[in-house]
Amino acid sequence: MELDALFAEHRDAMFRYLARYTGDPDLAEDLVQETFLKVVVRPPKTGDNVKGWLFTVATNLAKDVRKTARRHEELLRRAGGIARLERSPADPSAEAERADAWRRVRAGLDALNHKERTALLLRAEGFAHREIATALGTTTGSIGTLVARALAKLATTVAL
Repeated sequence: MELDALFAEHRDAMFRYLARYTGDPDLAEDLVQETFLKVVVRPPKTGDNVKGWLFTVATNLAKDVRKTARRHEELLRRAGGIARLERSPADPSAEAERADAWRRVRAGLDALNHKERTALLLRAEGFAHREIATALGTTTGSIGTLVARALAKLATTVAL
């Protein structure tokens, strides 16, 4: 397995997926690097679906980061929080609309359970139902329903 070729083939899609999953492009970049480090340290077994393996590892890393972030937020909340620094936007109205739309989509994604969010984001990256099922450890037949349910929940949350 040639690491350079693997990185070139999957890096951009993995970054987009992780940026959507986490809502943080900087974190997504770190998680992409960490995922490929795992390839070096403990590569997938011969015969494994490498793309599915990579995205499963990336998803697990992102889940771990989300859990840690929630714990940190709770500790900060208990300690009295921290002040947020706000910048003044060039066009306050457009910036407010963009921020509001981003918050609604982010809240919609956060409202989905892990399987729904992962299935939806992997589908957006062009994964086939079979690949999504492998990544989630479920059957291929359940993926269509899972994606449809996730889209319906997301639409309801974002429209509010």
